[in-house]
Amino acid sequence: MKAFLLAAGLGTRLRPLTENTPKCLINICGKPLLAWWIELFEKHGVDEVLINLHHLSDQVTNFIKHSSTNIKFHFYNEEKLLGSGGTLRENINFVKDEKFFYICYADNLTNYNLTAFLNFHNTKKTEFSMALFRTDKPSEKGIALLDKNSIVIEFEEKPKNPKSNLANAGLYISKPEVIELIPRYEVTDIGFHMLPQLVGNMAGWETKDYLIDIGILSDLKRAESEWQNLIKGNSL
Repeated sequence: MKAFLLAAGLGTRLRPLTENTPKCLINICGKPLLAWWIELFEKHGVDEVLINLHHLSDQVTNFIKHSSTNIKFHFYNEEKLLGSGGTLRENINFVKDEKFFYICYADNLTNYNLTAFLNFHNTKKTEFSMALFRTDKPSEKGIALLDKNSIVIEFEEKPKNPKSNLANAGLYISKPEVIELIPRYEVTDIGFHMLPQLVGNMAGWETKDYLIDIGILSDLKRAESEWQNLIKGNSL
């Protein structure tokens, strides 16, 4: 199965760590974040990955080329950042013949059970599924409202008046046709420009598996501590 791994961000909120190291290579518990993603993909049968690059891209390509993995990686360098949606739009040929594929944000550290997520998706008659988690900061996240059949009936990115605390985890399963919904803006975002178009045709999968966005220094420090506990407890 194929996956997009979105990793082109500048990591500005993690400076000075990201001045000389791309965010996806930040070390967590003795391994770069990207190494944890490779392990997760291998565990759940993802065998081909397109990763988009921008900031310090040579470091990422060198790391992958010297990694002992059987995953086939494709590199897409963005001279100008296209946004998460723009990357999918410009690489639709990567997945045009697939039944479905994963879309993942590389700045998340997670042990999400991708197999369970895929099994959930297969029970739904939707073109798209989104992983969800409970958040205590709903106004800072993309928030979904589900019906009794786990279909997303409302979605809003960073709402002023959230109607739930079910937040977008930045992990999706999609059919190729969905990419055609992405508008041709110079910079296009999945949350703002694509997901609202899928309301009613998108399933929401809630999980209590571990996920944290390591995009700020305080969360990176928290991730280091919590991930170490998961390692000790063999929960990965």
